[in-house]
Amino acid sequence: DLKLTFLGPNQSTKLLILIHTFKLDALNAHFSPGTKKMEYKTRQWHEKCFCCVVCKNPIGTRSFIPREQEIYCAGCYEDKFATRCVKCNKIITQGGVTYKNEPWHRECFTCTNCNTSLAGQRFTSRDEKPYCAECFGELFAKRCTSCTKPITGIGGTRFISFEDRHWHNDCFICAQCKTSLVGKGFITDGPDIICPECAKQKLM
Repeated sequence: DLKLTFLGPNQSTKLLILIHTFKLDALNAHFSPGTKKMEYKTRQWHEKCFCCVVCKNPIGTRSFIPREQEIYCAGCYEDKFATRCVKCNKIITQGGVTYKNEPWHRECFTCTNCNTSLAGQRFTSRDEKPYCAECFGELFAKRCTSCTKPITGIGGTRFISFEDRHWHNDCFICAQCKTSLVGKGFITDGPDIICPECAKQKLM
């Protein structure tokens, strides 16, 4: 049982020390008078006991990060919990890009083929790998029968397919009069496509 004896005015400091020591003893953390201690919120440690849960080094006056009931030094916290780039595996300290629900540094998020930065740029993917529009077109896209340039479909590009041939919307025109044939009837004339009017004139 705790017994308190009221002391005279000259011994008031001794009374405070006794009460303080009792409180800490109740928490199994005895602090002798004059002992250095570390405090954070409602918790108290001996200076040598206030250590990082991972590396066990004393925190001292260094910065630390609490997580749940554990204390981490800044370095160990970053190693254990910080977001890392999926490409270089280094910590992302600010900014970054998310692709396929995975974090990347902006400078690491590049075209698989030419290594051009894709951050803030139009891009597409193939086999889960990102490509800039230009490389994707050169490597994988269908080619327009008329202009031979890639048909990428990026940015909502529309195109027409007929048998094994493909055209950009703007390239799908009559070989004779250059009228657009988009949404209209047409006739094949060897490698060319022509409108019905030009086909009639050819037969006359």
